[in-house]
Amino acid sequence: MTVRRVLLFGASGYLGREVAGALSSDPGGAAVVRVGRRAPDAVGWARHDLVTGGAGDLADLLSTTAPDVVVNCVGLLDGTYAEMVAANVTATARLLDAIPAAAPSARLVVLGSAAEYGVVPEGVAVTEDTPANPVAAYGITKLAGTTLVRAAVTAGKLDAVVLRVFNPIGAGLPDGTVLGRAASAVRSALGAPGQEVRLGPLGAYRDFVDVRDVAEAVSRAAFSATRPDPVLNVGSGVAVPVRDAVGLLAEFAGYTGRIVESDPAPARSGAVNWIAADLTRARRSLDWSPRRDLRASVRDLWAAVG
Repeated sequence: MTVRRVLLFGASGYLGREVAGALSSDPGGAAVVRVGRRAPDAVGWARHDLVTGGAGDLADLLSTTAPDVVVNCVGLLDGTYAEMVAANVTATARLLDAIPAAAPSARLVVLGSAAEYGVVPEGVAVTEDTPANPVAAYGITKLAGTTLVRAAVTAGKLDAVVLRVFNPIGAGLPDGTVLGRAASAVRSALGAPGQEVRLGPLGAYRDFVDVRDVAEAVSRAAFSATRPDPVLNVGSGVAVPVRDAVGLLAEFAGYTGRIVESDPAPARSGAVNWIAADLTRARRSLDWSPRRDLRASVRDLWAAVG
């Protein structure tokens, strides 16, 4: 059996850690080199910063590793415009420039975002052909990265796919997300009797997908024997009120105090009232569907936090 070589950028992040596990456990056999800007000096790791690293260093890493697949989990939810362009656009652009010359047979898998769609009609699951009109810098920069990948694939420069990930949840969820903030606030309130949990508005509907299901989609895209479609939705396919998801979190935590929706709505997604993914293409192209439900995801999120 031929062991496939994978170069995984952003391996120490929330999504990257789970993706590394899914790639490594693929039954087809895979040798994963994890890449990070502060990577440990250990076997199976390499140090490189896609945002600030030089083109020559990246080319050397690709040539030395000779990967069959390159996965980019580098990204930034919040920050200045320049920081988000660097993490969400430039990092991908560097790979699009380097791979055709240094690892021309490698497939590139990039993580995009549902934020690329922006405001969509309520009740209609978005397909990959739904017009993309992002409402904030995060979605704008993620869409720019996706557009570059599409253009490179159309031009025949490389084999690549963008997975538009909806709202990934599970153990290790960062505070920059609504359920990550909620988990931290509930934990704090449990330690201070009488303290309220204060969050932003929770009336919007979101498509929450387990981070392990996302990682499995990445693995399917990485090792698919046929070229996947260039853009694929990765979600649960179900729109859930954020208030319900926060209620589940409180239930698992045993928190019975007040949850006050008094904070401002996040600029990143506050204008989006409803969104859910149409998964038809992901099922067809990757033979992938999500396997975990929301209760399991929230339970595991709280188990890790609490």
